[in-house]
Amino acid sequence: MIYFDNAATTAVKKEVLEKMLPYFSENYGNASSIYTIGRTSAAAIAKAREQVANAIGCKSNEVYFTGCGSEADNWAIKGVAFANKSKGKHIITTAIEHHAVLHTCQYLEKHGFEVTYLPVDEYGKVSPEAVKNAIREDTILITVMFANNEIGTIEPIAEIGEIAKEHKILFHTDAVQAIGAVEIDVNKLGIDLLSLSGHKFGGPKGVGALYIKSGVRIDNFMHGGAQEKTKRAGTENLAGIVGLGTAIEIACSNISEKAAKIAKIRDYIIKNISENIPYSRLNGHPTDRLCGNVNFSFEFIEGEGMLLHLDLNGIAASSGSACTSGSLDPSHVLLAIGLPHGIAHGSLRISVGDTNTMEEADKLLEILPSIIQKLRDMSPLYEEIKNK
Repeated sequence: MIYFDNAATTAVKKEVLEKMLPYFSENYGNASSIYTIGRTSAAAIAKAREQVANAIGCKSNEVYFTGCGSEADNWAIKGVAFANKSKGKHIITTAIEHHAVLHTCQYLEKHGFEVTYLPVDEYGKVSPEAVKNAIREDTILITVMFANNEIGTIEPIAEIGEIAKEHKILFHTDAVQAIGAVEIDVNKLGIDLLSLSGHKFGGPKGVGALYIKSGVRIDNFMHGGAQEKTKRAGTENLAGIVGLGTAIEIACSNISEKAAKIAKIRDYIIKNISENIPYSRLNGHPTDRLCGNVNFSFEFIEGEGMLLHLDLNGIAASSGSACTSGSLDPSHVLLAIGLPHGIAHGSLRISVGDTNTMEEADKLLEILPSIIQKLRDMSPLYEEIKNK
């Protein structure tokens, strides 16, 4: 199988798994225990916390482990909202956020909060000026993703962070897709809260982290125990946390060199599809995009059919269309950048990882045109275009 869906999840790296294994059966102590095997576990968690802190430029006591990126998003937004509701009940976000952010904001709207969903341009970028103009006296939080999970566009985080700081408003970013692909320093970028997830950069599933800047008022996510400085109760996912720490250390070493290698494959795929497949459209910003992201919309076809044919040929990718999750609606991200429903349905996301090769890209480019042509030959709309 050729795996081109690294934005959905990555394989656990061999060295990460090796670091995790002892914490399942040898160093299995509960980190809250005071005896030796418990202290060993506590030390392992402390090391992982330090590894995350080093990767994003914060202090280790500002890192809190969670069950996933979605939990981190939920905690950041709900926690800030409920802890600061006496100051105001207005939140600013964008129309292209991950559903972990959008659905959390919609939940808060049912509890008396107001949310401004800012539009984006044709490339998926939000304007810093629009963010500034949306600020009200009762605005307590701005939440804008670092980079979009579907179209790969990198948002103007530094500019937004500066605006938030100037107006004394907390700034959260969902950086789940950006870790390991972009250099991140939360202090330089003016970020107060940042979400990440281990399985996006060679770590295990079921573990994430939330950076909370010292001094930020935030409600506890879960009650019951003293774990995570009493803010997130529950026995720690010891092996998962060790894996996340190891993975983020690996992912954030030599980012520029790795990103350049991945981007070379990305650009090769983009160039070949653009030149060889008619009625195709590259989605996302042409330059300010994640190094591994390729997202195309193809007219006159359905994304699901394309994915199934690719799978039959041993290639795993994903579609911008939500039809694979049982919905007939196209991607909210593609609609937000102005694509009509018909074109948004026929999208393909190829996400290149550090283990992919040019040979794999060649295989994809060899197979894809014939798949699209086969699907178009079944389309009455395409037949009409051909006849004209």
